[in-house]
Amino acid sequence: MATKQLTIKELLESGAHFGHQTHRWNPKMNRYIFEARNGIHIIDLAKTMQQIRTSIEFVKEVVGQRKSILFVGTKKQAKSVIRECAEECGEFYMSERWLGGTLTNLATIRQSVKTLERIEKRLATGGEGLKKKELSLLSKDQLKLDRNLSGIRAMRKAPGLIILVDPSREHIAVKEANKLGIPVLGLVDTNCDPDPIDLVVACNDDALKSVKLILNALTNAILDKKAAMQLTVAKEEKGEEKETGEGQA
Repeated sequence: MATKQLTIKELLESGAHFGHQTHRWNPKMNRYIFEARNGIHIIDLAKTMQQIRTSIEFVKEVVGQRKSILFVGTKKQAKSVIRECAEECGEFYMSERWLGGTLTNLATIRQSVKTLERIEKRLATGGEGLKKKELSLLSKDQLKLDRNLSGIRAMRKAPGLIILVDPSREHIAVKEANKLGIPVLGLVDTNCDPDPIDLVVACNDDALKSVKLILNALTNAILDKKAAMQLTVAKEEKGEEKETGEGQA
């Protein structure tokens, strides 16, 4: 079932139109700015709406190709919603810190996942044979690895799309994605460089309500597409069963 369309009113109410102070802007964002008001750049939400529509269609294409999506957002305002949205739609996420080489050196990341699994296995047996101090250190290692890797533990190959909040903060992730030709969909504020971003959604990336509203729209698009694909598969299977039944009659 198709989800409700986002509206400009909702974007306004979330504060999505508030950019940074005019002296903190990136001139490359000028084409997405409506005006300067009281020393603050105001983002053109008509353009933002169009960007969201375009992004939704692109996200559905990626899902339709059966490629995975990686949500990235490590800033305080984004990390909780990044994790929630990714988990809701069954995709990957990084919300604590970007691990260098996550995309460009995935084999090393996979080794870290294996290390985590070995530690978990050891701890599950009660840390048999370990001294109290050794057990404590092992538990700390487990917590640290799990915090950084929990959202990508099952990611065995590069994703088909990166969705991230604040490309200035996540510049290493953007650089790695650009190097591998992985499309980047970014929530981009007026202080950011939009050039390395394939799909720009100009918005206030510092307000939780704004970030959550837009990420929820993208998450719903992923869920809608997956539901439609499951329905198609179910219909095809039903059709095959019917043909088999007629052939046996």
